[in-house]
Amino acid sequence: MSSYSASIDLPPVPSSVPLARRLVRDVLRTWAAPHDREDAELLVTELVANVVDHAGGDALTLELQLAGAWLRIGVVDGSAIRPVVRELSRSQERGRGMQLVVAIAERWGAEDHDGGKRVWFELAPATAGEPSGLPSALYGDGLLDSDRSTKESSR
Repeated sequence: MSSYSASIDLPPVPSSVPLARRLVRDVLRTWAAPHDREDAELLVTELVANVVDHAGGDALTLELQLAGAWLRIGVVDGSAIRPVVRELSRSQERGRGMQLVVAIAERWGAEDHDGGKRVWFELAPATAGEPSGLPSALYGDGLLDSDRSTKESSR
């Protein structure tokens, strides 16, 4: 199976959020990636918006890798502050982004990178018969028992 990678630097400004979303859509289409593009677009929107809202800095880097069946998307920024998965609250308008990452991605994590961090998620290919664009949480947590330790350790 083919392997591809791409990265692009973007300014950490609000207009980079829809740009990152379009870039992911176009790259996955060009690569003919068998992954749910809407899920990938939604999750990258959340990660880039977090950088714009919380990290700032001079630039962010959007990274995409397709290796075998797995798609990995990461966002690198200059802040060492890790993302927080907040409890859901009906009284707050914001703060659900990382909940979406946890619910939809097969795996996700954050790691140190050149004085800042990389926040990433991985998606498996969309499977035939599974409704497109729905969070895996609607089907349980989207894990096989053998995968549970991998996902749980990245939370």
